[in-house]
Amino acid sequence: MKHIGIVACSAEGAALCYRTICTEAPALLGKYAHPEVTVHTFSLADYMRGIEADDWQFVADLMLASAEKVSGAGADFAICPDNTIHQAFALFVDKSPVPWLHIAGVVAEEAGRNGYRRLGVLGTRFLVEGPVYREKLDAAGIGHMTPEKADRERINSIILDELVAGVFTDEARDYFTGNIKELKERGCDAVVLGCTEIPLIVTQESSPLPVLDSTRLLARAALKKAIEAA
Repeated sequence: MKHIGIVACSAEGAALCYRTICTEAPALLGKYAHPEVTVHTFSLADYMRGIEADDWQFVADLMLASAEKVSGAGADFAICPDNTIHQAFALFVDKSPVPWLHIAGVVAEEAGRNGYRRLGVLGTRFLVEGPVYREKLDAAGIGHMTPEKADRERINSIILDELVAGVFTDEARDYFTGNIKELKERGCDAVVLGCTEIPLIVTQESSPLPVLDSTRLLARAALKKAIEAA
């Protein structure tokens, strides 16, 4: 099996990705079994400094340095369970010592397999106002919508002030659910949980739309890639 490298950013999303790989692998590989995994992250404060300054080269440099660390530990390929910092992906991927899976690419493929034609996208304001999902969904011929500006700002605050710190409230859950309901009313047939912490507060059972859980989808794609190499 191939060795998976996780280039992490925020702890909660990275932990969910790592846990998904390790807990879902035994159904495919046998009791207790999972591929080798190496996780590395720089401080979230470092990443936020680059994001808030709109300095994506700075973010790319962090991701590349992290990729070099997991590669040095033996990883055969890398994933990043953080949607927002994929905005820096093109700035470093050609220099990476290992190949990558792209989180929005994985989500777009899953949406296509399910026949979804218009996705609502939830995430930080940097993510939903940026090119990460727009580019991948446009390439796949899939439409998308985002919440209105005031809602984007409130969702961004919930993510960065609460979810990344492991704070999950009923009020926040209800706010996400309300936004998903509005996206459904606007014509979306599924919703992308485009922040890797959102699946910790929004589930398929609580969502008015089918969910595309970017964190778990990426983990499963990495698990498939690692096993197929065996």
